[in-house]
Amino acid sequence: MFADRVLSGMRPTGKLHLGHYHGVIKNWTSLQNEHECLFMVADWHALTTNYDEVGIIEKSIWDMVIDWLAAGVDPEKATIFIQSKVPQHAELHLALSMVTPLGWLERVPTYKDQIDKLSHKDLTTYGFLGYPLLQAADILIYKAGRVPVGEDQVPHIELTREVARRFNHLYGREPNFEELAKAAVKKMGKAGKEFDQLRVRYLQDGDGEALLKARELLGASQNLGAIDGERLLGYLENKGKIILPEAEALLTEASKMPGLDGQKMSKSYGNTITMREEPAAVSKKIRAMPTDPARVRRTDAGDPAKCPVWQLHQVYTDSATREWVQAGCTSAGIGCLECKQPVIEGVLKEQQPMFERAQQYLDNPQLVKDIVADGCARAGKIAQDTMREVREAMGLGY
Repeated sequence: MFADRVLSGMRPTGKLHLGHYHGVIKNWTSLQNEHECLFMVADWHALTTNYDEVGIIEKSIWDMVIDWLAAGVDPEKATIFIQSKVPQHAELHLALSMVTPLGWLERVPTYKDQIDKLSHKDLTTYGFLGYPLLQAADILIYKAGRVPVGEDQVPHIELTREVARRFNHLYGREPNFEELAKAAVKKMGKAGKEFDQLRVRYLQDGDGEALLKARELLGASQNLGAIDGERLLGYLENKGKIILPEAEALLTEASKMPGLDGQKMSKSYGNTITMREEPAAVSKKIRAMPTDPARVRRTDAGDPAKCPVWQLHQVYTDSATREWVQAGCTSAGIGCLECKQPVIEGVLKEQQPMFERAQQYLDNPQLVKDIVADGCARAGKIAQDTMREVREAMGLGY
């Protein structure tokens, strides 16, 4: 069963910054200890908007993977791979495009939003329209049960669920499905009888608790192979075989990492600190940050709420330091450079282990390539198994 499998990825479009770390990668380092995780370099996705800037992609891939490893992503616990090196992503994308209504793609909220934001580019391309379906293929090819996303990406997961549901409805009815399902129930042993009872309670009475308990029984069964497990998931709800399971959105908090100007940290705003920025550059950037406009002179009192540096204090300093800043700023007891120093120290302290972890990969780049090659092989094995089922279901198994 695949409910515990996590799939996430990032596009290689430049150096990663601390907003990426706090918004995505820090969460990955926790998830890898609790779930089976696959972390994808989404290079095909980079082409949907950067099709005319391909020179940056290759270097960005290796820089980005080193940043992941430097931040604590562990290749012994998680699979790190490159999307385009697993061609089954593209094959499933093509297969799903045969059954996905055009209107489903056009209504994805980020489609028109991105076209407006990137109005300087021609995004009236098939690839850009279809990128949510490629995202769906990324998830479904691994039968991932959980996908960590922010609220703005939830519609993409809903589309993925709709596509999986439609695919299973069209292609999930095997010949002799009932007989195969009943044979699979027998393989569960004593738990099979309880499964049958729970199934009846759900189908006859709409008992949602019975449905959940039956799913738990399936997940705990040691006697079922993956195909039988998928078959019984469909049988449980009086459907066909679940070839492509529906993923759940694993909501993540929005990054609390503000940029140097107080806006969201973003490369497009030019307000970033990269994950492995040199200490001298970090210090220079933070010391040059704007502060409360009311503090024209050192003796002028200020308001931390109007100062971008105060937002960084929320991330990098403790409550005692923040009390000191609050008192010192509002009374003009401290200057802005004094206020910034604890933030500089906090950022450098966070980055220090990243530099230490990254160094072995910078000294020996082949280590990174070996990690990715191994991850691509592991991901490819899962993807091949899924595509074998998809081809057979669609009548292409000859």
